[in-house]
Amino acid sequence: MNITEKYIVAIDLGTSKIALSVAKVSGEDVQIIYYKECGSAGIRYSSVFNESLVTGVLSKAVQEAEEELGIKITSAVVGMPKYPVVVQSNTAKIEERGEDSEITMEDISYLKRFAEESYPLADEQKEAIYGAVAQSFSDGENFQIIEKDIIGMTGDTVEGNFKVFIGNKRSLNKIDHVMNRIGIPAIRKFFTADSTAKAVLTNAEMENGVALIDFGGGCTSVSIYHGNIMRHFASIPFGGKNITDDIKSECQISDHLAENIKLAYGACMPEKLQNLGEKIIHIRSNSADADKQLPVKYLSEIITARIEEIIMAILYEIEQSQFADILRSGIVITGGASQTANLCNFIYDISGYKVRTGYPKGLFSTQGCDGIADTSASTSLGLILAATHDKTINCAINKDELAAGMNGKVEIENPVEHVKVEEKPQEEIPVEEIGKPGEEKVSGGTLLEFEEVKPAVELKKETKKEPKKPKITWKDKLRNTLFNFYDTSTDESPEA
Repeated sequence: MNITEKYIVAIDLGTSKIALSVAKVSGEDVQIIYYKECGSAGIRYSSVFNESLVTGVLSKAVQEAEEELGIKITSAVVGMPKYPVVVQSNTAKIEERGEDSEITMEDISYLKRFAEESYPLADEQKEAIYGAVAQSFSDGENFQIIEKDIIGMTGDTVEGNFKVFIGNKRSLNKIDHVMNRIGIPAIRKFFTADSTAKAVLTNAEMENGVALIDFGGGCTSVSIYHGNIMRHFASIPFGGKNITDDIKSECQISDHLAENIKLAYGACMPEKLQNLGEKIIHIRSNSADADKQLPVKYLSEIITARIEEIIMAILYEIEQSQFADILRSGIVITGGASQTANLCNFIYDISGYKVRTGYPKGLFSTQGCDGIADTSASTSLGLILAATHDKTINCAINKDELAAGMNGKVEIENPVEHVKVEEKPQEEIPVEEIGKPGEEKVSGGTLLEFEEVKPAVELKKETKKEPKKPKITWKDKLRNTLFNFYDTSTDESPEA
C-alpha cells in the first residue's frame, strides 16, 4: 500500500438510523468509497441508552462494509450526542512571549486546549467538555481579532475568548463501550455541530449570518454563524421520531407503517396540498380490526402540529442567541426530517426568514455512493471533513495487503465480534401497498400512485418578494406554549 494512502471510517449514531461511511485518502485527494444507512436501535435523543442493541446493529454494518470493500476496519471516528449540550464561555491567555514574537497556529491551538481543560465543570463525574470554538482574540492592544487575522501578528501577549460545549460524560463512555464491544475503538469523537455546518453552509452564509437547523430523528439542533464563526448552539429532544409517534398514536397503527406513510405522503401546510388533500389512504387490516381510512389532509394536520411546536422552540433559541436580527442569510435546514414537503414554506410563514434546504456540498468525490448527497448524510460528511484535518487518522487496512505482509500463511480473521442479529428479510413495498404481511396495509384505493402524487406535493415557485417580517404574535405564542425541558444535570432522559 502506498504510505500516503489511508482510510477514514466515520460512524453517525442517530436515533432513526446509523450511517457508516468510508473515505480513501491519497495525499490531498479524498474519495468517499462507501456509504450505507441502516435502521437504528438502542439510541434515544442521539445518545446510546441500550448498548447491546446498538452493538448488534453496528457490528452487522461494519461486517457488511468490510466484506464489500475488502478491508479490515481497525478504528473509527464517531459523532458525539447533540443533546443535551450546554454552551459556556471561557478565556485563555499567554503572557511574556516577547514583543517581537510572532503569533502562530501552535499558540492558537494551545489556547484552545487550555480553554477546554481549564473550564471548571460543575460535576466532573457527570459532565465532559465536548469541544470549544474560538470567538475572538487580543494581542493586548487590539481586540476582537478573528483567528485568521491574528496569526502572523506580533505581541508580548495573546488572549482568546472561546465558546465551550459541555455535555453528558456518561454518553461518551457508552460510545466507547459499544465500540470496544465490536473491537473497533473510537479513535476520535467529534462534536458534529461545527463540522456539519461546514459540510452544508456556504462561506457567504456563515459570514453574513445564518441559522443551521439540523432536523434529526431524535433531536433538533440549531447552530448560529456570523463572521464565519459559530456564535451559538442549542438543541431540543424532539425530531422526526416524534412525528412518527404522533401518526402512530392518532391512527392506531404500527410504528413501521406510520414511518412509511410519513415518508410517502407526509407534508406540512394541509391548505397547500391542492388535489392531494382530497385523497384518502386506505389502511387494510389482516386482523379482526376494521380497515381504516386516513385522509391525507388529516395526516398533514398531524405532522404540521408537531413541526410547528419544534420550529417554535428553535425560534425561541434563535431569539435567545441575540443574533436573531442579523441573520442576513436566513435559515438553512438539513437532516433526515428536513425533506418534509412544504417545510421551508412553513418556516418562512412562521418566522419571516428566507429558508433553504441544506444538502452536503460537493467537497469530495462520491461516485457510486447512493444516498451520500441526501440531507441525512450531512453529519457523516461533516465527520469525514473533520477527520481529514488530522493526518494521523487511519481507520482501516486492505486485507489482501495485510495477508501478503504475513506471507500468506495466516488467514485473516476480523477480531470484531460480530453479533448475530435475527432480522426478517425486508420485502419491497409496492407503491399501492405500504406495510408488511400480517400488518395493516395501505391500499391504493382512491390514492394516486406515488409517482403521480409527488409532484402534487411539491412546493410552488416562490415569487420574488422581500421576506415579510415575523408575525408579531409568534413570540407571545411561543412563551405561552413552550414545553418545559427536563433537568440536563441528571443522566435520565425524558420519555418520548
